[in-house]
Amino acid sequence: MINTVVFDLGGVIINLNVPRCVENFKRIMGESNVRNILGIDDEGEGVVAVSAATKQLMHDYEYGNISTEDFLQTVLSYCHAGTTIDEVRAAWLSMLDELPQDRLDYIASLRQAGYKTVLLSNSNSLHWDPIWEQYNLGSYFDAVFASHHLHMAKPNREIFEHVVHEAQIDCDKTIYVDDLEKNRAAGEKYAGWQTVASIDELKKRIP
Repeated sequence: MINTVVFDLGGVIINLNVPRCVENFKRIMGESNVRNILGIDDEGEGVVAVSAATKQLMHDYEYGNISTEDFLQTVLSYCHAGTTIDEVRAAWLSMLDELPQDRLDYIASLRQAGYKTVLLSNSNSLHWDPIWEQYNLGSYFDAVFASHHLHMAKPNREIFEHVVHEAQIDCDKTIYVDDLEKNRAAGEKYAGWQTVASIDELKKRIP
């Protein structure tokens, strides 16, 4: 019997608009830099490593090893002359789209029904902070884990083991919701969780 639900954030709870983000960055840094420096894939996979520079920059920011200011200044150094740091910040934030209230209401209903709800996200400060504050996410979860706070990220074994231990999760009674197949596979392999790709799929399991 399921007693715990672990949720990803981007692409599951809040929608992402990667194509919009890509177009905004193309305007300020050119298409080649979007792919080679940011490694943004506008076909739906979000941020992927496509070069050594991308791999290091995105790894460091997602793992919380560099500050938002350092991240923005590094990206700015690859932008067209005259670009401002505020334009870089706005372009990065444009990846975030709407967060339907019914998803939060559903998570709240699960918690009220006695399920343990856990948030597990690969994120970064610039995306995380406004979402956290605007939607008061802390009130919907019994435990919250973000890559940039932990200095570890999905799909690596260590973050799943950390979450299981810290949140005291019964692995054989847990469903994990993540839109990326590689993360679901890691949840199954390293934690023994059942997995689904969306909240709509989860609702079929837990109406």
